[in-house]
Amino acid sequence: MARSLNKAQLIGNLTRDPELRFTPQGTAVCTFSVATNRQWKTESGEKKEDVEFHRIVAWNKLAELCAQLLTKGRKVYVEGRLQTRSWEGQDGAKRQTTEIVLSDMVILDSRRDIGGQDAGVGDVPADLGVSDVGDSFPEEKAPKKPAKPKKPAIKKAPSKKKKKEAEEDIPF
Repeated sequence: MARSLNKAQLIGNLTRDPELRFTPQGTAVCTFSVATNRQWKTESGEKKEDVEFHRIVAWNKLAELCAQLLTKGRKVYVEGRLQTRSWEGQDGAKRQTTEIVLSDMVILDSRRDIGGQDAGVGDVPADLGVSDVGDSFPEEKAPKKPAKPKKPAIKKAPSKKKKKEAEEDIPF
């Protein structure tokens, strides 16, 4: 039997801030758009450019992570499957949309690149992908155990032999 493949991979910029919502069952869903550009020259040598806009949908932990880390203008790599949905609008007209259901996301720029400001404490490195983060957010890590108080170090006087060797090392 022949195998099938439904996979979309994009590198582009977010056109708006992600929108995080929750289903009635409490499942997180995040939607955002990514723009990709295409440039070419016509036969007459004229430069042309075209922009394509892609609707992205993320679910569960990945949705929460996208909402937390992504902002308008950020450059991202997204990977997922194409899904087409149909519904009837309030005006009774049939509507249809095709979207990418996200399975992986990698941030390709730093916050410094988009806002002119340095990344703050707790920011995720620019090349950190979702697969690198794991199943939990950084703030969900187990609390650290309090450090045991250190005993004050007791310094011993150098032995006569070490003291003589140390004096010989002095260059004057």
